[in-house]
Amino acid sequence: MTYSRRNSADEQQEACQKARQITAICEQFQITLDPIDWQQFGMWAPVKVNTIEIASLLDLGQRNSDDILRQVQIKLLAHAALEAFHARPSLKVLMWSPVDVVQPQAFLSFWIITLETDVRIPIIESIRNGQRVYEHYQFDGADGQQLARLFGPVNEGEYHLGDTVTIKEREHQYTGEIIYIIPPGKVFTSRKSASRGYHTIAGTAYTNDVASRYLVDCNDGFPHIVHQSQVIQ
Repeated sequence: MTYSRRNSADEQQEACQKARQITAICEQFQITLDPIDWQQFGMWAPVKVNTIEIASLLDLGQRNSDDILRQVQIKLLAHAALEAFHARPSLKVLMWSPVDVVQPQAFLSFWIITLETDVRIPIIESIRNGQRVYEHYQFDGADGQQLARLFGPVNEGEYHLGDTVTIKEREHQYTGEIIYIIPPGKVFTSRKSASRGYHTIAGTAYTNDVASRYLVDCNDGFPHIVHQSQVIQ
């Protein structure tokens, strides 16, 4: 069906059904949507959470439940990061990177949100009062107990705590100080902004890299988590 902004009777009926369907899906994920004004806007009605626009009813109506959750996460993680940074309204998020932390934790997931200024902001996703919430994680790189809670006991590696190293992440190089060493682990993919919506870009696999990983503080927010093979100096 082709949707015009004239909001025909047929479109209103479908919009009503889609609004109910998406609302129910979000409730299963413990996300409460704002009322969807399908009566006025039809399939073009904006879907919002706490006034934060996620997408149009038309967009979300074409997605499965997992994709709807991901779209909500992307928008609410970005909003939490920009709010924590007191960013100007026009500032954009470039990347959403899940962080592999030890379990169990008091939160569902841990993310690094990278802004277009290259600032890296830690955001956690939690359940509070039966609802998903997204908020800034108060990280302290000098707190060894906090680092151990997130990444387990400090490990040993070819490089040492306090060493200054240059690292390579994708097409960029950064220089900073190693503040923690953790055991080998998997590398997640990251979500990166695109001209239309979002797409997933593959991180480097490092499936054969059994060496330690390093937290390198490059003075750009949350430390970079890199494999030994990414240390170039």
